[in-house]
Amino acid sequence: MHSTLIVARMEPGSGTDVARLFGAFDETEMPHRMGTRRRQLFSYRGLYFHLQDFDTDNGGQLIEEAKTDPRFIGISEDLKPFIEAYDPATWRSPADAMARRFYHWEASS
Repeated sequence: MHSTLIVARMEPGSGTDVARLFGAFDETEMPHRMGTRRRQLFSYRGLYFHLQDFDTDNGGQLIEEAKTDPRFIGISEDLKPFIEAYDPATWRSPADAMARRFYHWEASS
């Protein structure tokens, strides 16, 4: 499984609204189109963490392809009152907000 982690800033107290938006989005076929197998959202002291798991490592490519879909555009717009780029000066796409994994451990079967 491949994972991506997006880091941004989140308006305090907006977790319920953000979860509602993603709940509606995830009820569509968009997660399947993007190859998303699991989505988890976390917040900590004004920070927002969006963890997505994919079956393969081409999740980033599939997300890039989905960016022109009206539903993707819609949720991006709907999230703007609640989520802000961690560094607005350098943000151009979700790839600019992705954390870099520098360690991984997994239990053996």
